[in-house]
Amino acid sequence: MTNSIPVAAHSLIDEPHFASVATVQPDGRPQQSVVWVKRDGNDILFSTTRGRRKELNLAADPRCSLLINPKDDPYSYLEVRGTVEVAEEGGRALIDELAGKYLGSDRYELDDGTDNVRVVVRVKPDKVFYFSPGS
Repeated sequence: MTNSIPVAAHSLIDEPHFASVATVQPDGRPQQSVVWVKRDGNDILFSTTRGRRKELNLAADPRCSLLINPKDDPYSYLEVRGTVEVAEEGGRALIDELAGKYLGSDRYELDDGTDNVRVVVRVKPDKVFYFSPGS
């Protein structure tokens, strides 16, 4: 394992593949969520809202594991274990950008009419494992 995302794995993040993120709940049990992701250098970003279980878990324990396993290539995967930084700045812009990538929409409309506060979760890799049978 390394702490850098290999160039061969960039397409798993740059294309609209879903990721599963695992966090640690207060009682120590794992919690998983499906998220949309993007790459920023060697970091992976995803969006959530203040007060959601994964955001609360990450505020208490910033460790997470993120897995991307594309449905069209089920024997390939990218696992990133790391710590996160959470920031409100850029939260709305990120979810709108991800809505464009995953939905082809200019704006993420499911937050409209709510008091949701969007945050950016930045995963800083500690360990990265990539496997693809063709590489």
